[in-house]
Amino acid sequence: MKKTALILAWFLASTGIILSLVVVLNTINSPTLHKIVLGQESLADNMVASSNESSPGDVKGISTSVEASDARVQIVANFLERYKSPMQPYDKYGQVLVGLADKYGFDFRLLPSIAMTESGLCKTIPPGSYNCTGYGITKTTSFTFNSYEESFEATAKSLKKNYIDKGLTNPEDIMKKYTPSSNGSWQNSVNQWMSEMRYDDHDKGLELKHNADVTQFTIASPSASPKPSSSTAPKASSTPAQ
Repeated sequence: MKKTALILAWFLASTGIILSLVVVLNTINSPTLHKIVLGQESLADNMVASSNESSPGDVKGISTSVEASDARVQIVANFLERYKSPMQPYDKYGQVLVGLADKYGFDFRLLPSIAMTESGLCKTIPPGSYNCTGYGITKTTSFTFNSYEESFEATAKSLKKNYIDKGLTNPEDIMKKYTPSSNGSWQNSVNQWMSEMRYDDHDKGLELKHNADVTQFTIASPSASPKPSSSTAPKASSTPAQ
């Protein structure tokens, strides 16, 4: 009888250990926990470049299909909400901005950072234009679009073709062509917001700001052109070619 009781106790204890391990593993792999970790640490600690065995442009832990559970979407949504952008719902536009970054192969923080610099995340734009990035806006012209999505698509396409593919891969170099009349405030602003999203934290963004590489956290699309070497990159022109 004692032997039977011991066997039963051993079986129950083993089952409890196995169930506990399953719960722990599910918790570690949950998207919610991944978001919390990203909110506390640098993205660089979590978005590690793939090994040589992986395809170029892949990033460990980040799906190439943009879903609401993608941690990058949550970071952009947090940024939009923090500054009360009229682009709502925030998670929807988080997906839009991250999706365009993936489509054109550049850092997911770039578009929202430019929008924050140019319009306070779409709060100050020409009436009815949906133009949050200052794309094509000069003293004599102002591009208008039918939606925020259309506006960001045009900006993303231009940034890839006319800037990044030509070796302009940091805010300082992009500024010289995108807004050549700036005294440096444009690149300082873009760098600040990119840093803030890197840590999902306003104070850390200010403290750790630097001239960002806009190809750093990138999932390149299959059609994305390779980045030219710095030795062959053309100099920025004196007039914007948006």
